[in-house]
Amino acid sequence: MKELEKENSDGGIMGFRIIVLAKQVPDTRNVGEDAMKSDGTVNRAALPAIYNPEDLNALEQALLIKDLHKNTEIIILTMGPPRAADIIRESMYRDADKGYLITDKRFAGADTLATSYVISKAVEKIGRYDLIISGRQAIDGDTAQVGPQTAEKLNIPQITYAEEIVSIEKGKIRIKRRLERGIEIVESTLPALVTVHGSAASCRPMNAKLYMKYKHAKTPTELQMTDDDYTNQSLRNKAYLNIEELSLDDLNCESEKIGLAGSPTKVKKIDNVVLQGKDSKVIKDKDAEIRHLMAELINNHTLG
Repeated sequence: MKELEKENSDGGIMGFRIIVLAKQVPDTRNVGEDAMKSDGTVNRAALPAIYNPEDLNALEQALLIKDLHKNTEIIILTMGPPRAADIIRESMYRDADKGYLITDKRFAGADTLATSYVISKAVEKIGRYDLIISGRQAIDGDTAQVGPQTAEKLNIPQITYAEEIVSIEKGKIRIKRRLERGIEIVESTLPALVTVHGSAASCRPMNAKLYMKYKHAKTPTELQMTDDDYTNQSLRNKAYLNIEELSLDDLNCESEKIGLAGSPTKVKKIDNVVLQGKDSKVIKDKDAEIRHLMAELINNHTLG
């Protein structure tokens, strides 16, 4: 990103207000028979939770903007159970400024349509923003739908498959997109929503000083679960340690559009597929043997 820092009328560096949509996802490298519930939803309690990889790419793009525009504010917005606050803290250790956790049992079982609806309402609750950035897709669903659906509900432009933010200024952004057979450079007005491809720059590591600053950041639910008095004024006076929670009661949502009731996508059947190594075959570096192997793999439906 080569855009030079610009100064506002007060002589300071122009900043942006960026909302990063991030998700805590089950680690799909450890999927077992108990990974799904009987209703077809993910059994998140049975799997380790991690930061969705492409959302980390998205966070890095926001941080690169902040590197150049020092007055930029990065807000993390995530939806999930109380433990999802972990990725807000992880983001703050990397230099995000604050976070909101959308959490309510009534949101459970949401598909992409219901999820994007709730997220759009949370964005409206947060208020002014210049840019929304998210990963292209989450590894637990691989739909790549939540970002675009959120943009549609907010009635703002969207750019998908972003690999690099080439430049940004008040009212305009320039993006390099990674497509299947090449790249393209596109521009959009702001505010806009951008989804980031996994080929974008990897996210920087957590910073030791920021870790020490934010390690005690907690949601109200987490504070109530500790031995500390969560009404303690000395804790509440440190606003940077408060991770805000948003429930259904905080958002202007219609009940029929959330959770399972607002999710037209239904899982009909679940098959557990376990790949097991059985045989091995050694072939020589000869065209005939390679062609024979390819034909065998196609015939037994391993390929094709």
